Amino acid sequence: MAKDLFDFDVFKNLSVSVQEAELLRNVFKEKKIKKGEILLLNGQDVDTIFYVIDGCLRTYFIDEKGKEHTIQFAVHDWWISDMIAYFSQTKAILNIESLEDTSIFIVHRADLEKLCFQVPIFNKLYRSKLEGSIIGYQKRILGNLSQNATERYETFINQYPTIENSVKNYHLASYLGITTESLSRIRKEMSKRS
Repeated sequence: MAKDLFDFDVFKNLSVSVQEAELLRNVFKEKKIKKGEILLLNGQDVDTIFYVIDGCLRTYFIDEKGKEHTIQFAVHDWWISDMIAYFSQTKAILNIESLEDTSIFIVHRADLEKLCFQVPIFNKLYRSKLEGSIIGYQKRILGNLSQNATERYETFINQYPTIENSVKNYHLASYLGITTESLSRIRKEMSKRS
């Protein structure tokens, strides 16, 4: 039997009217994504945002030399998209792929805007999640500017202990701005300390 929308964590404690609940159910439909599936490619129009129910997604950028740079991972209870393109209504510069079998909600901009207007408590929830992601991005930028590679890795595993099991070493190294060899060296040094 399919789960009701209000069985999912994001909506469990949301107190809405029957009409508001129906509006939410009409917009949020669960979709299963297979490992390796690409949800967004550079150059595409971006009018959707993804909410991760479970699994792991990754946004990445490919530079002129063909090198991938991981920008974000998204796991349970995270929103993800090419936010620059989504909010400025331009073409994607990022790509999004599924790193493992993943369940998501795909929400279109027009539907999200209507929901935020028609369901004030959802607007508050969405805004809270968006604010949290802005804080996360700024902390990451500050960490990249002020921490060495080992400190960045330690910060990552302390803040996101469950993600490391879902991502490949080269994705994590790319996210941290280091090589896979440096990541291995850092892990080896840390294991000696413990």
